[in-house]
Amino acid sequence: MATTNGTTTNDELELPVLTRKDFVTDQEVRWCPGCGDYAILAQMQRMLPRLRIPKENLVFISGIGCSSRFPYYVETYGFHSIHGRAPTIASGLKTARPELSVFVITGDGDGLSIGGNHMLHVMRRNIDLTIILFNNRIYGLTKGQFSPTSEMGKVTKSSPYGTTERPLNPIRVALAAGATFIARSIDRDTAHLEETLYKAAKHKGVSFVEVYQNCNIFNDGAFAAFADKGVRQDKLLYLEDGAPLRFGAERQHGITLDGFEPRVVEDVSSDDGLVVHDAASRTQNLANILAEMDYPDYPVPVGVFRDIEAPIFEDLIAAQVESARQKSPPNFQDLLNGSETWEVS
Repeated sequence: MATTNGTTTNDELELPVLTRKDFVTDQEVRWCPGCGDYAILAQMQRMLPRLRIPKENLVFISGIGCSSRFPYYVETYGFHSIHGRAPTIASGLKTARPELSVFVITGDGDGLSIGGNHMLHVMRRNIDLTIILFNNRIYGLTKGQFSPTSEMGKVTKSSPYGTTERPLNPIRVALAAGATFIARSIDRDTAHLEETLYKAAKHKGVSFVEVYQNCNIFNDGAFAAFADKGVRQDKLLYLEDGAPLRFGAERQHGITLDGFEPRVVEDVSSDDGLVVHDAASRTQNLANILAEMDYPDYPVPVGVFRDIEAPIFEDLIAAQVESARQKSPPNFQDLLNGSETWEVS
């Protein structure tokens, strides 16, 4: 927010003052009762007014899946596009209209199976998009087949004897692709979810947020062992930049490293020896270690894994186009007879 010595600037006065109601549409929300998508929608609608961005400058683009109904339910511009291609459409829009704030809404099936290749390239290019991946570890819209994030051995309609595939870890995928902002949250931890969405939206460059989302019809309780309110404090590791890795209701447990192997210390009396989180590190060593930590061997990390600055794709493209415009246009005949011609005798 633009302020000078505690006073509001003219730029700030011109920004719209919106509320959650401004982002609620007249469309009937068509998700199963109890679906975690409702919580994500609610926190997104609560977060958007904090950005102070005019609604006409916000765009939501989705692919195919339960989560991809999202653009109908947010009172902004949006596209309900085709399976796995939301990152591609969003890339084109953001490059052509860089002044827009563009969100990509996808799921573990839409974004990591048919859309996996598109997801990798949008992250490596560092396009200024905010990607929210709903991870329920199942195909919900098509009624309960295993997805790229389903745990090994998962019995589903498409794997009646248990899947033999190792699951993808979305955080590790984002790290490998070079995303500049990477975070994880949980549908039912609403305060944490809203703040995570806000941090992602404010980041300049590609933001990737994995949200553990409960599908109460086809994969109910997938995250209950560590995400339910009664166990959350002892099973989740809330990442705070610059702070030691501690967890528990009294923050009595901590994480140390034995080489590159994380170790849980049950009762710590001080922060000495504990790993200190550094989301701004240019290396990905700690982020990769955290991404590998999983229940039940470790508390599940949530929060911001990585937050760095890097050149933004659409800025580079705009500079390249402007540079080309400054040059004298070539003669058409010279182009035809240029170096990229040859004779066949």
